[in-house]
Amino acid sequence: MRNIGRPSLKTVLKASTVAGLAAVMLSSGIPAQVVQSFAAPVSVTAPQAPSFADVVSAVSPAVVSVRVQSDTQVASDDSSNFSFNFGGRGFDQLPDDHPLKRFFREFGGQMPGGPGDRDQDRAERGGPRGPDSNRPHRLRPTAQGSGFFISEDGYLVTNNHVVSDGSAYTVVMNDGTELEAKLVGKDSRTDLAVLKVDASSRKFTYVSFADDSKVRVGDWVVAVGNPFGLGGTVTAGIVSARGRDIGSGPYDDYIQVDAAVNRGNSGGPTFNLSGEVVGINTAIFSPSGGNVGIAFAIPASVAKDVVDDLIKDGKVERGWLGVQIQPVNQDIAESLGLKEASGALVVAPQEGSPGQKAGIKEGDVITAVNGQPIKDARDLAKRVAAFGPNTKVDVELWRDGKAQTIPVTLGNLASDEAAAAEPKQPDAPAPSSEKALDDLGITVAPAEDGSGLSVTEVDPDSEAAARGLKSGEKIVSVNNRKVESAADIGKVIEEARKDGRTRALFQVEGSGNSRFIALPIDQG
Repeated sequence: MRNIGRPSLKTVLKASTVAGLAAVMLSSGIPAQVVQSFAAPVSVTAPQAPSFADVVSAVSPAVVSVRVQSDTQVASDDSSNFSFNFGGRGFDQLPDDHPLKRFFREFGGQMPGGPGDRDQDRAERGGPRGPDSNRPHRLRPTAQGSGFFISEDGYLVTNNHVVSDGSAYTVVMNDGTELEAKLVGKDSRTDLAVLKVDASSRKFTYVSFADDSKVRVGDWVVAVGNPFGLGGTVTAGIVSARGRDIGSGPYDDYIQVDAAVNRGNSGGPTFNLSGEVVGINTAIFSPSGGNVGIAFAIPASVAKDVVDDLIKDGKVERGWLGVQIQPVNQDIAESLGLKEASGALVVAPQEGSPGQKAGIKEGDVITAVNGQPIKDARDLAKRVAAFGPNTKVDVELWRDGKAQTIPVTLGNLASDEAAAAEPKQPDAPAPSSEKALDDLGITVAPAEDGSGLSVTEVDPDSEAAARGLKSGEKIVSVNNRKVESAADIGKVIEEARKDGRTRALFQVEGSGNSRFIALPIDQG
């Protein structure tokens, strides 16, 4: 057997390429077929993952940290900027030797002022310079968040819950420059606010709002902000859902993203890969208080309109219809003879409201406004609010099995809602002779005030109980017809049977509220 000489390690290391190594092997007497198999690496095409570096480089100068100060001497220990952080442990509950615990203990839960002396930093932020200090307190930071410039002359957007309790505002640029800002306006219903920085000596890099109607679930997004007061921080993820309602207000329509968003990111922008703002980070869902991959951003389309109004007038005025509404489910649609479970069911018009004055009644289903179909109760609230006060609109509704249109002049939500009627007190059941409505599983008696029927008993195995009807509540109407006795209910149900309906719509009052429930009726 021939002894094949092997190249030294030094010689092999000198070979900078596979081809060079192959040449060394051939010169050492290794057969060509062996060298060929060695020199042919497996060919794998790497997946094309996007780089966010260009986007981040372009938009970072427009993103700022926002420090908020108040006149109180002691800052809150909770520097969370999220008004919808759902529960969980605070940092004060971490172990004493935990690095985050040490970090927040050193900086008091606030944004560090820089690498200088800690006592000096505390003094600049309004705190005492040391344990023996008796110097007076200054304004203290009570919140911190993020924001972004939308114009070169210094207008910037953040969250209302970041600035709402403040009396002084400081904007920290990505290069560390600190600038004083003034509050232009804020809107609690959409959780948006606008600040203004003096731009007499400079022009600011700014970003634009995107057309969020083109944002799709699965699109890449980049969040830039000030989590935990650490300064400019970039995280990336995708749009994980659209149209989220988290119960924060009547105009909920959040974009859900899975980019890491934490305390301090509030008010910061979420960008698409073109560097346009698709949403403003506002809330997180978190059992622990930290990021779990579910964050909510106000859509750009909502923010743009509100921000324009705040810059123009310092406030947002919205159209006001003045009706209490609820969604239309399939049972309700069937009980009213509607083909589709859409629109907004009027539970009750408010006393003196534009809707009541125009003739809108409880039991009406609002199906369109100015010819635009209404998908659900939330859609109606947003569409009406988008109109200005004193705007005349045509409200299309479904009443008594027929469609009709009512002209309404909208009121001003900003001023009129305070004058809305106080909710009614719940009616207590009155002792009286009772008549069982076996088919429905309920027992009723005339209400003490002479209007409607008090529910005195509900069969726990009945459909009425399953749909939430409770003893002590009051039945006001059935299929939009007032009822004063059990016989009235029987009469309305019999008419519904003749019309081929399988459910009847009950208007129920209780706990200061009014609502509708659809109960199945026996076809006999």
